[in-house]
Amino acid sequence: MTTMLPMTAAAALLVALGGACGALARFGIATWFATPGRFPWATLFINIAGSFAIGLLWGVCQQQAWFEQWGRYLLVTGLLGGFTTFSAFSLETVALIDAGRYLPAGAYVLSSALVCVAAAWLGLRLAGY
Repeated sequence: MTTMLPMTAAAALLVALGGACGALARFGIATWFATPGRFPWATLFINIAGSFAIGLLWGVCQQQAWFEQWGRYLLVTGLLGGFTTFSAFSLETVALIDAGRYLPAGAYVLSSALVCVAAAWLGLRLAGY
């Protein structure tokens, strides 16, 4: 489903431009939804929206020349990568499921959730938090 794209200066610029826009969109939504100390609605919304967007983009555009040439850099890696990396996680999980690789898909989901939470906890503890 996904292939590595060559790293060029143009590709890096597209990723940076898209990433800046995605990060600003995330910041705007997080600010708009701000509910300190409550359920993280903003993050949940961003993760759902990003996952939906990457699925829609990939499904509609993956065979189009512009998407292969520059669109993936700008929109998938840049914009959605800056918005949420959860979208990439979601697409990769669906790719494993579509390939019939259910055990690796389940392991990826569980290990991503558990190990990433544990890593964040460890990082906080090492920082003395």
